[in-house]
Amino acid sequence: MNWKSLQPYLLVTPQTLIFLVFLVFPILLIGVVSFWGFNGYAMVPGFTWDNYIGVFTSEVALKIYLNTFRYVGLVWVCSLAIAFPVAYFLAFHIDSLRWKVILFLVCTIPFWTSNIIRNIAWVPLLGKEGLVNQILQSLHLTQQPLEFLLYSDFAVVLGLVYLYTFFMIAPIFNSLMRIDRNLITAARDMGASGFQVLKEVILPLAAPGIAIGSIFVTTLVMGEFVTVRLMGGGQSASIGKLISTQIGSLQYPLAAANAVILLAVTLVMVAAILQVVDIRQEL
Repeated sequence: MNWKSLQPYLLVTPQTLIFLVFLVFPILLIGVVSFWGFNGYAMVPGFTWDNYIGVFTSEVALKIYLNTFRYVGLVWVCSLAIAFPVAYFLAFHIDSLRWKVILFLVCTIPFWTSNIIRNIAWVPLLGKEGLVNQILQSLHLTQQPLEFLLYSDFAVVLGLVYLYTFFMIAPIFNSLMRIDRNLITAARDMGASGFQVLKEVILPLAAPGIAIGSIFVTTLVMGEFVTVRLMGGGQSASIGKLISTQIGSLQYPLAAANAVILLAVTLVMVAAILQVVDIRQEL
């Protein structure tokens, strides 16, 4: 091999090393720790299946996993229902490229602050004495404050949708912008209605963007714990929050086992999405 043939490998070497040291090695280390024991105050190196058996035989853990899947499903549906019309409007109803960019940047405004600040901002709106309850009571629509608006599963889903809808908007918008407008014109010339154009032309071509957005939303919600803790007020649970609690109580092997299971489940969900839609053309 000569110097010229080695150059591409040398170019990717730094990134490969960073990938191995900061991602692959920590994941492998978590996998190793998941088989260790815990004697109540310290980890015991060894090999045991007790942590995994404890997860799969615990009714509480299984309920938390099911609750996490419920969050993922609800957030995915709500995010897609919001993101597609927004992306469609930006792609097909705004003619000026300048305004497309400006309105797209408006969607990024929530990301100008941290997740914690964005979550806390809901408290004065949804609390018992918050703005929403005050408006509802002043209009005589409710007699008492609606308690489910905050510190509930509803609040958790609302917070997650608010945080991660943009991750659905961006790839869908990118897919819609790549659609050849001549295809839409040809479909209309052949007598297709607006709904038929949407169903037969736009949706199939936007499918890769929807798949990428679904991967983003799914992976982010599966590991979320800050929003669940702040918006749930301790009354809601997710796998991410469970792992955080176990780490706080120094149960590292059990937390590692849950982390490995969470990673495996997330990879299965991503693989299922990739089986349905081919995203290579989008990448």
